[in-house]
Amino acid sequence: MTLSLILVVTKLAGDAAARLGQPSVLGKLLAGILIGPAVLGWVHEEELLRVFSEIGVLLLMFIAGLETDLKQLRDNWRTSAAVAFGGIIIPIIGGYSAALTLGLGQSQALFLGLLLSATSVSITVQTLKEMNRLRSREGAAILGAAIIDDVVVVLMLAFMLSFLGTDTGASLVWVAGKKLIFFGVSIAAAWFLVPWFMKLFGKLRVTEAALSGSLIICFGFAYFAEFMGVAGIIGAFIAGISVSITPSKPKVEARIEPLAYALFVPVFFVSIGLKVSFEDVLDQLWMIILLSITAVLTKWIGGGLGARLTGFSVRSSSAIGAGMVSRGEVALILAATGLASGLLSESYFTAVVLVVMVTTLITPPLLKFTNRGL
Repeated sequence: MTLSLILVVTKLAGDAAARLGQPSVLGKLLAGILIGPAVLGWVHEEELLRVFSEIGVLLLMFIAGLETDLKQLRDNWRTSAAVAFGGIIIPIIGGYSAALTLGLGQSQALFLGLLLSATSVSITVQTLKEMNRLRSREGAAILGAAIIDDVVVVLMLAFMLSFLGTDTGASLVWVAGKKLIFFGVSIAAAWFLVPWFMKLFGKLRVTEAALSGSLIICFGFAYFAEFMGVAGIIGAFIAGISVSITPSKPKVEARIEPLAYALFVPVFFVSIGLKVSFEDVLDQLWMIILLSITAVLTKWIGGGLGARLTGFSVRSSSAIGAGMVSRGEVALILAATGLASGLLSESYFTAVVLVVMVTTLITPPLLKFTNRGL
């Protein structure tokens, strides 16, 4: 019954948003808030929805990798690096300053700045896909920047935990080494192992052999990424790229989208809304407003500045910066880590979650606005 309700509400809300000239993903995100604990309380977080949600975001990023133009990704690597570093440095400075203004201590202020420097492009990917902009130069720059952002922020988190948190045993050399191993093994597997595997698996006399083979690769890469301390969505994205260079790409592309968008992706969108709670929100309203404005502007300006310095026009730079605004599940994972290590006070956790939700909700209309005329 819960799955039936989620599918009905997300499809109707997505259609309503599209009729109002907004990306349908915005309606789906708001649907999660509406039927979740924050408003109606019809749907609550549970293990089944968590698993379906994780599958949904992995499939979403796998499809993004499958549709990525490798040449554009290579051509825009300088822009991706500049966007990533601009979108890390400026949010850290802005978040740190805002936290000090709110009266937080040095350690908590530094962690909050780091949390605001995280990026999750899963919502951006869906929005760009709806606008047919995922394969554009701007889309390639955003996807490349997301990979760099993920690695750098995780390394900085390990550094911070080793000096400021309760976990003093973290080895920075080992943390960095695991990232290098992940990318080295993943790239080698993408070029040599995946084409061989897809060819071999495609010969099996079973239904949907190519689709099943691609899902094995998607989840395998995602697991390896998580195991090596990198976000699973990065592993799924690289898996999508690896399948895109095989002859099976058209067959997989035609079959995986119905599987993803019929069930798993809608659950992912709703699961984001389920994390919203308006409990004690009035007590921390000033903090939420200040951090939300800081989070949106610093990432938009930082990412856009990086793109502008590497030759993109003002309008394109603005669109790229807007694509980096959503913090999504990556920031929520960081928030949970900070809570466990003592770098984020429990009294501020709800406020931080709401700030992350604001950045996620504002990204689709912001992308729609900045991509006009491109």
